[in-house]
Amino acid sequence: MSKFGHIYLTWRSGTGKPRQAVGVISSGATSGVTFRYLDEDQLIAAKEQGFTSYHEFPDLNKTYTTGVLDVFKQRLFKSERSDYNDFLDFWNIDKKHKDDTLFLLAHTHGIVPTDNFEFLADFHLTKHTKFVTEITGLSHIKPAAEMIKAGDLLRWKKNSSKEDKFQVDVFTKDDIQLGWIKKIHSKIFYKKNAESLKLKVKAIDKNGVLKRVFVEVYSN
Repeated sequence: MSKFGHIYLTWRSGTGKPRQAVGVISSGATSGVTFRYLDEDQLIAAKEQGFTSYHEFPDLNKTYTTGVLDVFKQRLFKSERSDYNDFLDFWNIDKKHKDDTLFLLAHTHGIVPTDNFEFLADFHLTKHTKFVTEITGLSHIKPAAEMIKAGDLLRWKKNSSKEDKFQVDVFTKDDIQLGWIKKIHSKIFYKKNAESLKLKVKAIDKNGVLKRVFVEVYSN
């Protein structure tokens, strides 16, 4: 499984809107797990779109040092569910990590249907790198639903810009653009030896059009 550094709390105002990093979860041997919001100038775009705070952590100027994992753990799939093993398999999580809240948050994105927050880890690049991410920009590019299927290998290309210096474009094997790698996750493609990284379609949600495309990122 993939090792990671910080986990970023991200937010967007709604489906199809740009996702913004608004906070960061850190873990240290002495400090434990902490959460803080990004600096004021880094929150400008999110605030303009309606961001206020994460409900349990209302103070934008405070570093939270207690109860961080207890709060964010509520976003995780419940282990008592009968389909919990299917959940672990989907996100490629070894069962030895099933009780590791920080690991689960990093690898499953902490997605819930009731808000627009998501947790994206800054993954390290090693020979064991393997995690699941989601292609963004589908509603903008509108690729045809039949152009890809689960198991397909995809092509990626760095496309740094003023708006996103870590932008990574994603294409089919026929060089038709699908969208982009999610922010934060895209950083790994700019790290040393990133040319070893491969993309493979994990799962597709479609209804006439591609609604969601999950892909595995792994090192060759």
